[in-house]
Amino acid sequence: MDNDVYGHVNNVVYYSYFDTLINRYLIDPGGLDIHAGEVIGIVAETGCRFHRSFSYPEDIDAGLRVARLGTSSVRYEVGLFGMGENEARADGHFVHVFVDRKTRRPVPIPPRLREALALLADR
Repeated sequence: MDNDVYGHVNNVVYYSYFDTLINRYLIDPGGLDIHAGEVIGIVAETGCRFHRSFSYPEDIDAGLRVARLGTSSVRYEVGLFGMGENEARADGHFVHVFVDRKTRRPVPIPPRLREALALLADR
């Protein structure tokens, strides 16, 4: 599914890579319970710049940082690199707004999750 008819990873797949990277971080160090937790993250904005393509099954190294940590929202910046490369082949951003699962109204980022996100924040 990753490669398109031109033999490179299709542009929509890069967003999937971003989403997977961010969600693994939210779940593992952040403790976000995506199935039963009272708080969930809703994607409010995304963006991606392509510099050079990947081809499946090429390995990808990804970098993640937090550019802005608000009360109920966070802006992540992501870089996708070929293994051992110093220049990103694609970079982009995601903005999550954390909301109550039932009401979908914004809520403060839970303490454990905030602590994990703060570790990736620009200082």
